[in-house]
Amino acid sequence: MSERGSARQGICILGATGSIGASTLDVLARHPERFRVVALTANSKVEQLVDLCRRFQPELAAIGEAGQTAALAEALRAAGLRTAAVGGADGLVQAVRLAGVDTVVAAIVGAAGLNATLAAARAGRRLLLANKEAIVCAGALLIEAVRSGGASLLPVDSEHNAIHQCLAAARDASHAVRRLILTASGGPFLRRTDLAGVTPEQACAHPKWNMGRKISVDSATLMNKGLEVIEASWLFGFEPDRIDVVIHPQSVVHSMVEFVDGSVLAQMGTPDMRTPIAYALGFPERIASGSPWLDLLQAGPLQFEPPNQDQFPCLGLAYQALRAGSAACITLNAANEVAVDSFLQRELPFARIPAVIQEVLAGFKAAAPDSIEAVVELDRAARRQARSVLTKSTWTY
Repeated sequence: MSERGSARQGICILGATGSIGASTLDVLARHPERFRVVALTANSKVEQLVDLCRRFQPELAAIGEAGQTAALAEALRAAGLRTAAVGGADGLVQAVRLAGVDTVVAAIVGAAGLNATLAAARAGRRLLLANKEAIVCAGALLIEAVRSGGASLLPVDSEHNAIHQCLAAARDASHAVRRLILTASGGPFLRRTDLAGVTPEQACAHPKWNMGRKISVDSATLMNKGLEVIEASWLFGFEPDRIDVVIHPQSVVHSMVEFVDGSVLAQMGTPDMRTPIAYALGFPERIASGSPWLDLLQAGPLQFEPPNQDQFPCLGLAYQALRAGSAACITLNAANEVAVDSFLQRELPFARIPAVIQEVLAGFKAAAPDSIEAVVELDRAARRQARSVLTKSTWTY
């Protein structure tokens, strides 16, 4: 519960109109006695954001595209709502700093949520991290902001949430743990050998999870798992050689921790993001999530196999970037976002996404950034380089 005594825990959701935002709001609606929605944000979907404001009556709504602020304010007035409207990057920061906000769910896709996530940490909020790009791009800065701001950090990604639960069994994780094992479904193309002609619709048709388009493409290339390796290294303090990835098509085991005595603890459940969200919202208590129960008798055999990095080189590129340092991780993330967007626009073939990222990584050198401004500038420079690679090359979609 909130430190304000018996008051309900005040929640701000960065990215309320996305899939994580929708799942979070579903869990919150099941526990009105515990939580109240104080602030909601979206990137550009004014109508959807207003609909959520009608339902949850937040004090403030923020729209990421500053040019939409007036439209948001007018729509809120027309709906008879007293919710205040703000916009732009400053509006997102204002949302996390709003009085009454105890917990911030960081669910904005991509590097766009970086400033607001750091602001939440510096403000000492309880930070539920679902935006892996924030820690991939600014891991050292985010961890320092959490420490200096007196914030707490809980992972919402199902894999890191699973590891968080398993590590609770170890009194001294650094000495008791041999390795972290992240599971990956393998995405929609696990058994497909020819990736020519893949369409955005096919890449976004994930066999187990219902996710946004960008993260769905990342899952199809295994870049999502690569970003999760980087995230796990920062969250739990493990070097790359102690973080492994295994393909687990059933998506029942969400990740595992192997201990030095040979024990392996696994967190299992149905592939429903409400489970890790409820765990993070209620921690250290457990609260109902609304997820269906796992029926092991119906789950069938559980399979595990190594990832095919020849077929899906993005995973190896992520390990390469992690070993090279924070500047390479920022470059990797930026190049991937540009390449994925180009694919979704039907400009870049799916099978060429790794080639774009690899070329940008190979030709782009920079020192490790020591400030958020340096992170943002490096991110912009890497995006420019990625667009240059796309422009100068001839691709056949």
